[in-house]
Amino acid sequence: MQSIQANNYPVHFNETAYKKLNQHLQENKYSNLFIIVDSNTNDHCLPKFLPLLETDLAIEIIEFEAGEPNKNIETCIQIWNVLTELGADRKTLIINIGGGVVTDLGGFVASTFKRGVDFIHIPTTLLSMVDASVGGKNGVDLGNLKNQIGVINTPEMVLIDTNYLQTVPQNEMRSGLAEMLKHGLIYDKAYWELFLDLGSIDFEKLDTLIYRSVEIKNEIVMQDPTEKNIRKSLNFGHTLGHAIESYFLENENKTTLLHGEAIAIGMILESYISLHKNLITNAEYDQIKTTLKSIYDDVVFDESDIDPILELLIHDKKNEYGTIQFALIEGIGKIKINQSVENELILKAFEDYKS
Repeated sequence: MQSIQANNYPVHFNETAYKKLNQHLQENKYSNLFIIVDSNTNDHCLPKFLPLLETDLAIEIIEFEAGEPNKNIETCIQIWNVLTELGADRKTLIINIGGGVVTDLGGFVASTFKRGVDFIHIPTTLLSMVDASVGGKNGVDLGNLKNQIGVINTPEMVLIDTNYLQTVPQNEMRSGLAEMLKHGLIYDKAYWELFLDLGSIDFEKLDTLIYRSVEIKNEIVMQDPTEKNIRKSLNFGHTLGHAIESYFLENENKTTLLHGEAIAIGMILESYISLHKNLITNAEYDQIKTTLKSIYDDVVFDESDIDPILELLIHDKKNEYGTIQFALIEGIGKIKINQSVENELILKAFEDYKS
């Protein structure tokens, strides 16, 4: 599978990935190597990765507890301290092996330690392969507010080995699938249509689907690395989705949602808004809603949930001049950015979701 050239770094796939990694280690005079993992990838992925590594460098493993609640500045401080104690310097290389939490946090740790050291991402979940590890965004949450603290900084390379997906639970696979569906909705109608009948998809060809998702995200990011324009299209489903995810994360009476589960709800809600702004047809909306609801379980929203979710929108990092900005679809496969949406329409979207 051919490598993809992203913005200042390559994305390598499967067998090629390890050849390129070992070549990179030979060609660059690093002082030492730190591998950041979480408790899941330490158990399931690190044992597969280490035998493929060809290097004489001293290797240190840094592990933190898995889960979104640990994607915070406190975890970063602990890791910065460990790096310092174990002799990391400006010529250190950091490899992040894990899902989106690990690549987001590990990239941020590397980008800020001694004003920045080289890092490589090895995503191990579907979500991180098609989304989190591609595009140069690194960061952590501030309390329950997603990705409030961070930088845009590119890795040396991203290595995608789909063999790691054998250890990923089904609900995590569905979570990653949401971002793939989004890529079709905002950019490639033919790609979206591949998912209309999930039962007929040959998941032996999952590599090909992942490759296309990475291609789509990369094509968008290459045009607009710092999210001034077209990159905002990747926020479709995320304006409301992130607010829902944050609310369920902090509310003790709610079951925490996976990122993709929240984004799937966000895409239904924001498709409804697109419909009522005359950007898509009833038939397109019905197709989107039916497809997403066939994959993701319905989530119950009480009347008392909606106001706190709307309040969280105010903290969305996509806001400009105090106005909530939406990326809405303009027909399947196209996007319209910088759309203001009144609260009344958002409330109607929630009512429709519940119906």
